[in-house]
Amino acid sequence: MTEAVTPPSPLDPTSLPPEKRGAAAGAITPEDVRDGAVIALLLGAAGLLLGLLWLWLAPRVQYVSNGEAVFLRNSESEARIASDGTFFLLSLGLGVLSAVGTFLWRRAGGVPLVIGLAVGSVFGALVGWRFGLWLGPTSDLVAAAKQAGKGVPFDAPLELLAHGALLAWPMTAVLLHLGLTALWTPRDPDPVPVFGWSGYYQVPPPADAAPSAPEAPRA
Repeated sequence: MTEAVTPPSPLDPTSLPPEKRGAAAGAITPEDVRDGAVIALLLGAAGLLLGLLWLWLAPRVQYVSNGEAVFLRNSESEARIASDGTFFLLSLGLGVLSAVGTFLWRRAGGVPLVIGLAVGSVFGALVGWRFGLWLGPTSDLVAAAKQAGKGVPFDAPLELLAHGALLAWPMTAVLLHLGLTALWTPRDPDPVPVFGWSGYYQVPPPADAAPSAPEAPRA
């Protein structure tokens, strides 16, 4: 005894093809993680350049000694504020270069790339700050005053009073990279529609509707 098989209705949607295994799980590949690590290492090393430029371009605060105490040579000088501004502007410039360079290297973007950009920028800013302090004049004012001599001005050590400037590089790099990715990253093509499925819901005819009889030919 055979079972009755109901023929499929032409209005029934065709079944969609099965998704590929690992399509969602394979969104982040080992190559993406490697690229993010490379970006982080390069930006961390670029912090050395930030320290060198900061030491070279930042205005200097000078002290002078009278043999008993150390005083500011110019108490109205704004060199300390200008030093923070120099670090901030250099960080902005490096943030722009980091974002543009990363985007041109890997236009597709990705989460590992953004994480590497953020971590590398933070590490680079910290390296630039500490490297500039290390290369700059000594922080031992007494020893520097004795070495310079009485009445001879000498440079004060570099200082970063506004520690918020350390965030200028990572914030600029991440935000600009996300903007470039959103504007110029090529989009994924639209999926090819399955044959026989229009994508629109069609109301099936009522079950009790009788087929209309053909009209008789007219004389």
